Amino acid sequence: MTPHTHDIPFPEATMITVNGVALEVFEAGQEHAGNPLVLCHGWPDIAYTWRAQIPALVAAGYHVIAPNQRGFGNSARPDEIVEYDIEHLTGDLAALLDHYGYDSATFVGHDWGAFVVWSFTLLFPERVDRVVALSLPYLARGEMPWLDAMEAAFGSDHYFVHFAQQPGVADAIFDADPARFINNLFRRDEPLLPPRPGMAMIEIARDDAPLGEPLLSAQELSVYESAFTRSGFTGGIHWYRNLNRNWHLLADADPIIHQPALMISGTRDAVAPSEQLATFVPQVTELSLDSGHWVHQERPRETTRAILDWLARTPAPRQR
Repeated sequence: MTPHTHDIPFPEATMITVNGVALEVFEAGQEHAGNPLVLCHGWPDIAYTWRAQIPALVAAGYHVIAPNQRGFGNSARPDEIVEYDIEHLTGDLAALLDHYGYDSATFVGHDWGAFVVWSFTLLFPERVDRVVALSLPYLARGEMPWLDAMEAAFGSDHYFVHFAQQPGVADAIFDADPARFINNLFRRDEPLLPPRPGMAMIEIARDDAPLGEPLLSAQELSVYESAFTRSGFTGGIHWYRNLNRNWHLLADADPIIHQPALMISGTRDAVAPSEQLATFVPQVTELSLDSGHWVHQERPRETTRAILDWLARTPAPRQR
């Protein structure tokens, strides 16, 4: 059974300065209990995405640390695009561990947050005990930088490429009505994108008839609307604009993830499972849930139970 969580609310925000930036962090649980968990959200998302998981993880004895990563919520939003590359994003996580006095932790990431967690494990392997990835499998480097590969495969209208080649265009469209964009995108039992070509992400921001049942309640949507009204979408989109740079920055890293890992996918997610996952992540356990892209929000009980069960079966080394 999932631990009782009725008396554990979503944590209050704390502003912490690490790695030269201020991060808005939501943390709960017994600090230095030997069970730190760092939860990394994706795009367009915020730490509030973990609202169903945090109480259960805390009740199970974990110290949960969930930052709004740079570019999101009240966290810092640097002006320069390069300040959102993978060295900066993973450097924030390393500094966050230093702030709390941990040598290492278990890292959980969804979507873009999973990419950051996979990359953090490559760049700081000694600081990662275990990996839990949701919706985005390990992305092998390949022979061509990622944005170039995306353009070659899908054309210049694909939203990844469009974000990079036309800075400011998508940002302004999303910023014009954050609630509409988020409400249209966060749909139950649907893939990240409907089966449309090209600039589907921008089409979603304008679409009067999105697919699927809304995932967020009115109260939950108001949290997202408030967060993105404050932050805008540019900082998060800058993560995409660094994909080619990240490809180069990761060139010298050992491409194998040696830590135990749990990969949770949604059967209706447009992000396909990786056929190479076990090659690059030899200690991986794979699990599919009946869900779209937002698996931990669409199937919160099943996702939380899967994470807790796997963590219990895969103990982390004791913290010093």
